[in-house]
Formats: sequence, structure tokens, C-alpha cells
Amino acid sequence: MIHRLSTLFVRTLRDDPAEAEVPSHRLLVRAGYIRRAAPGGYTWLPLGMRVLQRVEQIVREEMDAIGAQEVHFPALLPREPYDASGRWTDYGPNLFRLQDRRGADYLLGPTHEEMFTLLVKDLYSSYKDLPVWLYQIQTKYRDEARPRAGLLRGREFVMKDSYSFDLDDDGLQRSYDAHRAAYVKIFERLGLDVVIVKAMSGAMGGSASEEFLSPCASGEDTFVRCTSCDYRANTEAVRIGSLADVDASTTSAARVVDTPNTPTIQTLVDMLNGRDDLRRDAGAWSAADTLKNVLVMLREPDGTRTPLAIGVPGDRDVDMKRLEAAVAPAEVDAFDDADFAARPNLVKGYIGPDALGEKTSSGIRYLLDPRVVLGSAWVTGANTPGRHVVDLVHGRDFTADGVIDVADVRDTDPCPNCGSHLRIERGIEMGHVFQLGRKYADVLGLQVLDEKGKQRVVTMGSYGVGVSRAVAAIAESHHDQLGLRWPRSVAPMDVHVVIAGKPGDDTGPAAEALAAELSNAGLHVLLDDRDGVSPGVRFKDAELLGMPMIVIAGRGIAKGVMEVRDRIAGTTTELPIHDVAAHVIAANA
Repeated sequence: MIHRLSTLFVRTLRDDPAEAEVPSHRLLVRAGYIRRAAPGGYTWLPLGMRVLQRVEQIVREEMDAIGAQEVHFPALLPREPYDASGRWTDYGPNLFRLQDRRGADYLLGPTHEEMFTLLVKDLYSSYKDLPVWLYQIQTKYRDEARPRAGLLRGREFVMKDSYSFDLDDDGLQRSYDAHRAAYVKIFERLGLDVVIVKAMSGAMGGSASEEFLSPCASGEDTFVRCTSCDYRANTEAVRIGSLADVDASTTSAARVVDTPNTPTIQTLVDMLNGRDDLRRDAGAWSAADTLKNVLVMLREPDGTRTPLAIGVPGDRDVDMKRLEAAVAPAEVDAFDDADFAARPNLVKGYIGPDALGEKTSSGIRYLLDPRVVLGSAWVTGANTPGRHVVDLVHGRDFTADGVIDVADVRDTDPCPNCGSHLRIERGIEMGHVFQLGRKYADVLGLQVLDEKGKQRVVTMGSYGVGVSRAVAAIAESHHDQLGLRWPRSVAPMDVHVVIAGKPGDDTGPAAEALAAELSNAGLHVLLDDRDGVSPGVRFKDAELLGMPMIVIAGRGIAKGVMEVRDRIAGTTTELPIHDVAAHVIAANA
């Protein structure tokens, strides 16, 4: 089919949109694939729709290939199922909530575990009905506090979510493995390099989960790869493992020392190293010898706020994304001046373990980083202005309420599997697979009769792919300084034919004849037949729009040749006019 730029609903832009932060956002708007409708919401224009539909089709084909069956739920959902699962509250402000004219509560679906569970409960009652795998491709809604990066972090997005229903854990594992393999094929066909990493389940619940991340410098997720073994994990899911306790029998008694003018860890370390009475055989003091106590407020989904203190070595910071994942569905707020004022027993900047813990006067839950092992000695706040305590030993001089592994993960940290160095990278989350287990089946009463006639709670898995996000991720990884470079599998057109001559010469008829021949061969052709547009603008638009191949009917027509640019390979060749069609058709075979 021939699609003419003279009538195509598209307008390219010379300049980047002011709000665009990442390449995919800039290029998809400039090339006329999407337009901003509202913060976090985008209108898909004809070229963008074609890419989105091709991505959807690849996802649909691979899901159908494993035996999954497609359904479609409404986006407007009743409150009751989400009340039963607890997620009406747990999702907090991320839900779009509304009421109908009768005052009944509804939400715009952020995800559909409850609805799938109730659908199977409504129709199936025997183990003979299982396993069953259902999926949908549908628009989801989440009230992102800070929508950004175009399609990568929006309030409205297209997602494929599928669910498996099995009688037992062995069945769940088979379902999980089948979906995982299908995802590998999906991303291969989309032209996306993905890394499969261990992940946190978060508000989804369940046990094992993995993410499919597309490595990208502008990605919001960080993950680690081991430089030696196959360990890979989202930084939120990295666990440093159990560390050996320390023998504190020779450690001196804890003592409080004056430490004036030490507002930071570094000034404290400099002061310790500058005092003769604090010199030690173990060598110079460092930030790793200090214990930093970080205070935050946890805001529960019902709005209540509770304080939490986290003790980490002074050379580390609390990674807020890791903390948020660990305390979900609660959200993390800063511990502000008003919170300190309400707790005058806490001395800001000099908080020590003696003031923390659920059994102390502050009543603040106190959790320690796993590196703070029993027997380890620390320099930390004495809970008195301008004073710290030295040689405070965990287990001897202070205790905590538990352990939390939320300190920042760094390049060269040891791998929890083999001890080699980890390497940190960034990526875009493209898919997430969960072994949900029986969480939703339990609360919603999804049971079937087994072969012995006994009621069994069904075991579930959940599997998501970001369909609209995939369009952005492909653009992130397939572009150059000139514009987009779509893989053939998702490109909106197979070839872009540019008329680059003057009115009345032979370039127009030659381009029209080539477009007709390619169309008759089953290819989708974008023909730039616009009047009053200079060849330079046509060339720039062709590079920006990013079809896999560009054919230029220009001055070479007089010599019997056309210029063929392969955007994927980055090559440019001149071919005899009568060979061009066969060359393009072969490239798209």
C-alpha cells in the first residue's frame, strides 16, 4: 500500500519539545508519532499507531503460540474486588478513583489481578479445567506523581497482562517457564536487547519475580551484573547475604568524646584522625567506621505516619528506591523539622542508637544494615550536641529491632553469589513476571475440586509487558543523531521513497512507478510527494521518521540510478533503477 506524505496526518518539528528529557520523547514528538494531550497522557498519531499495533501483534502472536487466550476487561472497575484484596487502600494516591451518579465507588484499572481471578472463579470449578492462561492488551491508569520521559513514565499506558491458573506449585512453575520463554521471543522480535534480573514483587505480592530490562542510559531502573558469574538483579532486590559476627572481646569499653564542629561524616572522620588520644592500631579512621542513623516517616495507605530509623555505615547512604520497595505499600516521607520538634529527645545530627528502638522512650523502630554485624564497633552519635561515642559495640552496648538491607549498591560491591565485583547499569523495565501463588485466590475465594473431590485454592502467576513503553524503549535503542531507525519488525512503513527532483522532470514518475511496484509486492510504502517542499527538508524528514530503508529519486535518475539508504545498516548505495525494487523486496523478505 502507498501512503502519501502529502495527505498523511503528520507534522514534523525542527526543534525538540521543551519538556522532553530523553531521546525517545524528543524524537517521537518531533517525528509526529505522538502528541502530548495532558501531563502523562499522549495522543497516538497515524505513524505512532502503526508502530504500537505492530508491537501489539508480536506480543499477541507469542502469547497465542504458548496457548494463552485473549480476553478484554473494562478499564472502569468496581471498588469491591480491590477492597477484598486490600489494594483499594494499598495503592494509595496512585489510583484514579471516581463515583457514579449513585455514589458507588469505581477506579480506573492500574492492573487486573482481581478481575482475572473472579472471572476464572465464575466459570471454572474443577481441576480438569486447569491449567488456563488468559491475557489482555489494554490501557492502564496510574496517577503518577511525576509523569516524565514521554511514554516511559505516564499516567495512561498500554500493557499486556496475563495470568496463569494452576492446581499446585509444580504447575505454576511450568506456567512461569512458558511465559518467561515467550517473553524472550517477544523481545527478540521487537529488536530489544533485554537482561533478565531478579526483582521485588512490591504491591503485587507473591514469591519469585523477575524483570526484563532493556539496558539504556536514560532508564529509570538500576540493576547489577556480576563480572564473573550469571548473577543479575534489580538493585532493589540485591541482598548482600549473611556476614560473619565479630569477636568484640578485645574491644575497649565505649566512651563518649567531645566532637565539636562535626556536622558531616567527613568532618567527624577528620577530627578523629587529628586527635592523638583517638589513634588506634587498626589505622586511620574512615567513614566506614561510623554508624549513620537515618530517620524517615512511613506514610501508610490509610494516611497514618510512623517513624523509622535505619542504621547504615557512614560511607553508605540509604537508597530511597530500595527502601520504598522494602516497606511497600507504605510510602517514604522525609523526617522534617516538625517531626523533630515532636520528639525533643532526638538531637538532630547526633542521634545515637540509645535513643532509638521500639523499647526506648522515643518508641521509634530501629533497623540495621546487615553490615552492622554483632560484635562490630562503631563511632556514632551520643544523642548530645557536639558529642559522639567511640567503640560502641552492636550486641554489647546497643541492640536494634531488626535488619533491613536498603543501603546503596555500588560498583565493585561483592557479588552475593561468588564474591566477585558487581557492575551497575541502567535500564528500562519492559516486562515483569511474578509467581503470585495463592494471594489473590485466597482472598477472593478461587477454589476448584481436585481429583479426590477436595477443595483446593488455585495457584496463580502474573506476567506483564509494557506495550506502549516498548515503543519508547525501541526508539531509545534505535536512533542516531539524524532521527529514528526502526527495526523492520515494528517500522510503520517498510520503505520511504523520496521525490527529490524538480517539478516536471523524471523523478516524480520514476518514484511513483517504484512505489507502485513495491506496493504490489506487499510492502507498505511512504511516498514523499509533497509540493513546495525542498529536497533538503525531505531528506531530513526521511531520516527523522526512521523507516528501515530510504530510496531517493533525485539527480541520479538522469544516469539511470537511485540512491538507497539502509538506516539499519547505516549504508548508502546507488543502484540501477530496474534493480531497486528487487533489492528492497529482498531486504524485507
